[in-house]
Amino acid sequence: MKKNLKKIAALAMVAIVVFAACKKNQETLTPEPQETVKNADKVLQHIKNLGFPESSIVDNGNEYIVEEDIIFPKNMSIPASATAPKTEQYYTGSIVNSTNKLNIRVFVDPSMTSMSSEINSAIAQWNGVSGSTLRFNIVTTAPYDILIKDENLGSGVCGQGQFPSGGSAGALIKINKSYIAGNSFAQRARTICHEFGHCISFRHTNWAAQGESTATNVPGVTGTDSQSLMNGGQCGSGATVLSQKDKDATAVLY
Repeated sequence: MKKNLKKIAALAMVAIVVFAACKKNQETLTPEPQETVKNADKVLQHIKNLGFPESSIVDNGNEYIVEEDIIFPKNMSIPASATAPKTEQYYTGSIVNSTNKLNIRVFVDPSMTSMSSEINSAIAQWNGVSGSTLRFNIVTTAPYDILIKDENLGSGVCGQGQFPSGGSAGALIKINKSYIAGNSFAQRARTICHEFGHCISFRHTNWAAQGESTATNVPGVTGTDSQSLMNGGQCGSGATVLSQKDKDATAVLY
């Protein structure tokens, strides 16, 4: 009996040790919510440092939205050089690096395959800019740099795109497919082409007229441009091809 009691006590002690070890491992592997909050705070400050007023920043769950169609994920890495306010012809000051720009891999979510022709048309415009080595390529499997997918963004918002981060292109484009379905082919392609522009750093060319925050000039390519495909607030009615200034700005940056 005593031997059995000793065995039971020993097993109980082992169970306690194992339980404690498991609990410790679980605590180690579980992400700290506070760390997520801290990074979101850093992203919010980064947006403000870029010159976007706080009143224009919309908290959308796991991301912040500014100027209706620019996405900042709360878990994004903050560029090391992003330490001061930034003052298309206009861009964020952060671009796709010299290696990644040569092959920006685009994955088309199944929700967007019905607009594959529009996507290809948009890509052809950016790839066709004279003097630029920027190249987008469609891939059918991971890894990829940009995911383009359909999402209901509500009335009035045709699409959204992320800015570059860490030398890579903005990782996500959302297209409000049902909302733009009634537009012409050229206008649907224009929306997609415009969001690709955000993914490689371009701001809205008409930021001043839109009442948006001050943007950084692309060196040597400044001023307004009524023909710019990167003008904001023109879904369904804007330019459907890159203007000469759009192309000049792309050649300067890439």
